[in-house]
Amino acid sequence: MLNSGTLLSTRYKIVFVLFAAQLTTLGSDFQGATHLVPLDEDAIGYTKAQPDSAISRLQNKLDSGTAKLEWDDKFGYLPSILKHLEVPASSQMLVFSKTSLQRERINPENPRALYFNDDVYLGWIPGAPLIELSVADPKMGGVFYTLEQKKLERPEFKRTDQCLECHASTKSMGVPGHLVRSFETDEDGVVDLASGTSQVNHRTPFEERWGGYYVTGTHGDQTHRGNLIGKYAYEKQKSDPNHAGNLKALSKFINADKYQSPGSDIVALMVLEHQTHMHNYIARLNFEATIAMKTYGHVNYLKSIVEGFVRYMLFAEEAPLTAKVTGTSSFQRDFEKLGPRDSKGRSLRELELTERMFKYPCSYLIYSEAFGSLPAALKEKIYARLFDILTGKDTSDTYESLSSATRRAILEILADTKSDLPDYWKKEVETKTTS
Repeated sequence: MLNSGTLLSTRYKIVFVLFAAQLTTLGSDFQGATHLVPLDEDAIGYTKAQPDSAISRLQNKLDSGTAKLEWDDKFGYLPSILKHLEVPASSQMLVFSKTSLQRERINPENPRALYFNDDVYLGWIPGAPLIELSVADPKMGGVFYTLEQKKLERPEFKRTDQCLECHASTKSMGVPGHLVRSFETDEDGVVDLASGTSQVNHRTPFEERWGGYYVTGTHGDQTHRGNLIGKYAYEKQKSDPNHAGNLKALSKFINADKYQSPGSDIVALMVLEHQTHMHNYIARLNFEATIAMKTYGHVNYLKSIVEGFVRYMLFAEEAPLTAKVTGTSSFQRDFEKLGPRDSKGRSLRELELTERMFKYPCSYLIYSEAFGSLPAALKEKIYARLFDILTGKDTSDTYESLSSATRRAILEILADTKSDLPDYWKKEVETKTTS
């Protein structure tokens, strides 16, 4: 007779065998990409796990008295949180769709402000009682918090699982994660769920993005769905495609003085779209690898997931740009200066924004704590696959958008800036350099 542990192991084996038998490329991710991961099984234990991230570490400092959140009479704790978590105010994006825990507070005259860095996401609404935060925890994926907008002796980031109804679903790759969506709204910001795209990332055509968002910045004759409020605005776009596009200010919509920054930067929006799905992918890989290692002791059945991940990491299916995109804040400069840079001064964070988003299209999140926390056996397979593509061993059409010069540049940047790469990476670069 099987005991409970053996039954659990057997169930995982059955799932993985069926999964492996069916894994072929489906769309842009992999077959099964939206299947829900068993978060509260022993292998994952999401609900009971203790977070270890920028937010939990800041809370520890607040508890010990080594850090303090300063209260601002206009913005509450927002400026202090941004400072402590190193989230740039220039990353501000404004969302007027009612898609938040505090949706009743959101409308086109009082949009929700979003801010982010490589690990943390923050939502703030003028006059709302809570600041909403989330973080890409290295082991747990998305973890969600609220903070009272009330002057307190000891403010506390309170973990909440209420967000998981949407943020741990088929829309977030079946793991606790983050979403960027694009829907039409009415004049009050109420979303029409039948009207749009529920998963926006760098593969989404430009013209389908940003329904429910304000967008500042120029983008030539490319159209998008930002700044369109109500049916009249969408109807007008049919005859006057950019009547709400290429805006440098939002004064006709909102009182910008209520916010940390006056705009809703288009470049920040584009980076966010790539990053959220990348974080979800990393979390999915981590969970799948954790289950596989516990069940089999190896990750050999994850080949298709790794293949899809590498495609996304290298922007193989990125929707092309047809005109120059320029933001209205210092976000691009703030983002690019974070590096790291190689000995030639190159960085994966350099934005191109004319034909594609990045000059060297390989995700900067390869440097993130979440990616670094993936099991070594899995990273070994990712690095081997990247190496084959970047050295030209892979000649498939999948990566035809990457010229040999671009592949070489990415290879050299990574070899110079990633300390955990296998030795054969650096040997390849040294050999080519001296030959």
